[in-house]
Amino acid sequence: MNWSELDWKILDRLRDGFLSGSAAKGAYWQSAADLANYDFTYGERIGWKWDAVLAELRARGWTPPDGLLLDWGCGSGIAGRRVLGAFGHNHFSGLRVWDHSPLARDFAREAACTEFPDLKAAQYAPGEPIGLLVLSHVLNELSAEARDELNSLIENASAVLWVEPGTHEVSRQLAALRDRFRHEFEIVAPCTHSNNCPLFTAENERHWCHFFAPAPAGIYADSNWVRFGQQAGVDLRSLPYSYLVLEKKNLRSAPATLPPGAGRIIGRARVHKAHADLLACDNTGLNDLKFFKRTNASLHKQLDRKPPLPLYHWQREDEKITSIEPLFP
Repeated sequence: MNWSELDWKILDRLRDGFLSGSAAKGAYWQSAADLANYDFTYGERIGWKWDAVLAELRARGWTPPDGLLLDWGCGSGIAGRRVLGAFGHNHFSGLRVWDHSPLARDFAREAACTEFPDLKAAQYAPGEPIGLLVLSHVLNELSAEARDELNSLIENASAVLWVEPGTHEVSRQLAALRDRFRHEFEIVAPCTHSNNCPLFTAENERHWCHFFAPAPAGIYADSNWVRFGQQAGVDLRSLPYSYLVLEKKNLRSAPATLPPGAGRIIGRARVHKAHADLLACDNTGLNDLKFFKRTNASLHKQLDRKPPLPLYHWQREDEKITSIEPLFP
């Protein structure tokens, strides 16, 4: 697939299905061409979100456990391929794919084998042990029966990597699942603690746990991507996502946990001339904090232009941050 081969009619039909909600009511892939066009455009944008999540995990030194990688609800398989590329396909004993659409299962498997020729890939057979369960943009498409099936898969996986759209509704659904599984799993990310999620206190109903991935350099000057953004009605500059990374407790002696007292900035910092307003989550809960430029001028400048990973160690007096340093500059 390349830009000259792109079928805009297929993309328009897929977009209309996503916007109307009909895409969640059953298999919406009509042909392999649907998947190829999606993978090259919409799927690639999802891949940029995965790149952001995977970059953080690599920076923190986290690697998935050994075993099979299962890309469940795989669609075109973009998520599974990004994970294979990030950690090395030889890290896993093989790839398994599952989707309610046979077309999607075949496309995802073949695309992965094309990118990684010696990969052992097949459709998932129920009961196979799962090393890493990969989930991408599935929550708003699940029936009650599918949710039960997915919960069972999570319980039997050694680790889970899950990326969803950064909307208020879906993000809070993901946070609820985080609370459901927090007693069985270490919460690797995004949380810096294992307490109940503070989103579910009455005063935090308006908030949601989301982040923004950077688009690749030069994308705004690419006429093909600009046209796609205009026709699809998407903002190429905005890539909001929510995510969850779980690892079964006691699986390894030293999981890549964060140091005590670590905190995470949710969403974007609101940077002003002399200070920045931060929505911050740590083991004390969710707090609106104020960070003055004089406290750390270089970080204040960085937040406005190219923020680091949103993981920090800070000290504060009430809502005022008195010292702050990135954990991963």
